Amino acid sequence: MGGVAALAKAAGHRVTGSDRDVYPPMSTQLAALGIELTQGFEAAQLTPRPDVVVVGNVMTRGMPVIEALLESDIALTSGPEWLAREVLKGRWVLAVAGTHGKTTTASLLAWILEYAGLAPGFLIGGVPVNFEASARLGSAPFFVIEADEYDTAFFDKRAKFVHYRPRTLVLNNLEFDHADIYDNVEAIERQFHHLIRTVPGSGRIIWNAADARLKRTLAMGAWTVCEGFASGAAHADTLWTSRPAKGVIDGSSFEVLEGARVLGMVQWPLIGAHNVDNALAALAAARHAGVPIARGMEALGFFKGIARRMQLLGEVGGIAIYDDFAHHPTAIQTTLAGLRARVKDARIVAVLEPRSHTMRVGVHRDTLAPAFAAADEVWFYAPPDLGWDVNAVKASLGERGRVRNNLEALSADLANSLRTGDQVLLMSNGSFGGLHERLLAALRARFARQ
Repeated sequence: MGGVAALAKAAGHRVTGSDRDVYPPMSTQLAALGIELTQGFEAAQLTPRPDVVVVGNVMTRGMPVIEALLESDIALTSGPEWLAREVLKGRWVLAVAGTHGKTTTASLLAWILEYAGLAPGFLIGGVPVNFEASARLGSAPFFVIEADEYDTAFFDKRAKFVHYRPRTLVLNNLEFDHADIYDNVEAIERQFHHLIRTVPGSGRIIWNAADARLKRTLAMGAWTVCEGFASGAAHADTLWTSRPAKGVIDGSSFEVLEGARVLGMVQWPLIGAHNVDNALAALAAARHAGVPIARGMEALGFFKGIARRMQLLGEVGGIAIYDDFAHHPTAIQTTLAGLRARVKDARIVAVLEPRSHTMRVGVHRDTLAPAFAAADEVWFYAPPDLGWDVNAVKASLGERGRVRNNLEALSADLANSLRTGDQVLLMSNGSFGGLHERLLAALRARFARQ
């Protein structure tokens, strides 16, 4: 919604908004754009009277501002509806969907198009460092959008992405998530198939050929040319594959293959097999928009990463502190595996806030411990209102597991236990209560005393 606000501002509208607990990088982006932000959801926010209210899916019946809005005759719409009508209409939409990797792949795709001189518009759920913004209108025709399967608004329970009408669609992967709105993975597959139904026959679907659920979803019906990608060994449906550069195991250098033909080598700052997949998808999607693969590979070498995706926040006393958005077992596993490949025998300390609804109700409790296989030590933040007992996961981790029930104790105990050379990964899809800043400050104080 912050990105939607940025696009509306760029289009010449006066934009105000309301939310709760807004944190960087979005809070700083909104402030830099001069977008007024009010904390909370009171009815007084409709004074002075706006011309239209764009309702995000965090808003529910019973909130004072929503009840007042429904009693009024003020025009209301959802973020995806507003985008479709005011921004995406008439443009070549390149949409990136999937349980994981949407932000990275959309950022890579937007950057490749930018590097090729196409000046795309984009709306991304993070802040790519190359652009220092999560959204811009760009120049016609191309627009890259991170396509989310979460529902649209309290009055529209369809997945957001069915509004976007992409010509180029990337399908990264498909797993169970969003337990607050989906009963099972089959319900999510059905929503993805609704998205597939919106892609024109002259368009292109770029999909992860190693993902059995995506294959099953496409088998429900596809009317568009489909190009499969998969890093490593090829699958029957795969057009795009990769091969690690000689002696490189962390994904920082790899060959790109179209069928059996080697097209060239990528050397870039990202790591991990999951990011190699993201790169293949972005290259294939950009080629559909007219960017030669060689130009796309060249662009990847200048990609600077994304805020909150394996972002190095600082190093104190030889202890590296990273921020990462990972909040699903698969994302945790792939992120840690990539870090392990890079740091080799260095100690990895993983710290998790189970913040998403799916995490908070314990849907992933049985698959969490295996996801931390690459970590030497695992700390869990378990606030009193967490809906399940994380100690069972701790027990399965043995001596590697730690649990703390408040942020002060977590920060203090972490700062005292870390060693020079440690690689510390803080994982949350929220602000983690400011743990990043607390921990860096505590480490600075500790080393200042030595």
